[in-house]
Amino acid sequence: MKADASSRIACLFERLRREGRKGFIGYITAGDPSLDRTPDVVAALERGGVDLIELGVPFSDPIADGPVIQRASERALRAGTSLRGVLGAAAEIRRRSQIPLLLFTYLNPVIRYGLENLARDAAAAGIDGVLLTDLSVEEAERHIEPLRRYNLDTVFLAAPTSTPARLRLIAQYSKGFVYLVSRTGVTGVQDSLSDSVRPLVEALRPLTSLPLAVGFGISRPEHMAAVGKVADAAVVGSAFVKVIEEHADASSLETKLESLARELKGGFAS
Repeated sequence: MKADASSRIACLFERLRREGRKGFIGYITAGDPSLDRTPDVVAALERGGVDLIELGVPFSDPIADGPVIQRASERALRAGTSLRGVLGAAAEIRRRSQIPLLLFTYLNPVIRYGLENLARDAAAAGIDGVLLTDLSVEEAERHIEPLRRYNLDTVFLAAPTSTPARLRLIAQYSKGFVYLVSRTGVTGVQDSLSDSVRPLVEALRPLTSLPLAVGFGISRPEHMAAVGKVADAAVVGSAFVKVIEEHADASSLETKLESLARELKGGFAS
């Protein structure tokens, strides 16, 4: 399904295509180190060259996330972060910036909040799309309908283990872009990019005209360079969240995040 040309995500990727550039997507856990500081963290990443922010909703059982993001969720939950609070932070980010925002969450908080309520409130807060990490694409239709009514993009995960039938459904129900998981397992910093990335990209290209973004384990400029050769965007999460963990109480946190983002983006020029 092609993205709506009016969405910030679609406009971003169209601009990148015209300029011959690759997209840089950054993930953070909202509420880590605090909800009040989350807009400043996003601003730092944007200054460093991040094009789109995945705003993670902390969850007590984040099965797709590695230890770094798990600990971030625990810290954010201990600080009282809720889905409603994350939407409040998104609204503050939107007052400052037009950077596309993708709400990255698990189904449980959404079901408790109410899917219709989430769609309405997320759109009002300036969210551009939603990625429901543990939503099976085979059961996607009834879940994405309220999101689409509020003009929210719906992003799905494709993995090296996804069957051809599942890849077709992912292509059918995705809007904005498709998120390709570079390897099996959980998120986390890795030494090298998986050999499974190129075959997965090649399997999806004939199925959709949407941009393809690769994530899980990307943490070095050389990883960015490798992704840039085969896909439309790279997703960095754990590397940023690790900096937040190590410097949460420091006034230099935002400077360090901006510097890392700039260093990683330099990999696209390699």
